[in-house]
Amino acid sequence: MPKPDPSACDADALIDAVIDREGRYVNHPADRGGPTCWGITEAVARAEGHVGAMRDLPRDMAASIYRRLYWQRPGFDKVALRAPRIAAELFDTGVNMGIAIAAGFLQRALNALNRTARDYPDIAVDRIIGPRTLAALDAFLRVRHAGGETVLLRAMEALQGERYIALAERRPSQEAFLYGWLANRVGDA
Repeated sequence: MPKPDPSACDADALIDAVIDREGRYVNHPADRGGPTCWGITEAVARAEGHVGAMRDLPRDMAASIYRRLYWQRPGFDKVALRAPRIAAELFDTGVNMGIAIAAGFLQRALNALNRTARDYPDIAVDRIIGPRTLAALDAFLRVRHAGGETVLLRAMEALQGERYIALAERRPSQEAFLYGWLANRVGDA
């Protein structure tokens, strides 16, 4: 299923799209995260108060978890006010790889694109969206204008694709997921 057009970065639409893409209950033997429902792992569901069978995780509970843990807590909602397409990518990557990995991709890309700190200072790749990351994003967008968001998005997707391939190379069992990751998670698929 294609990613939604995140031009307005409607969090509800992003959450609905990821839930639809992830589907209901899955317990794939090669998935190190164990059983999932709507893309929510059992560990996360339990930590968020779900006590029933994973098959029975309510969709609205999954949506609430996505909003709190994968949109608001990491600050992707703040990114959305500046760069909606970047926020949509952070959310999708955060769901699949973890929010810290997604934030780190943004920070690494911002550092690599600052023309050796001429446009704005390098930021720590601490994998947290805080004031310095937001200030660097603001500076990048101010210097690079409308086309900058597209280039930053491409840089983040390149990092994501490289990580998927490296994961499959390190753990051959993950090759079962590589095609789908590249088809559905990287780029405008």
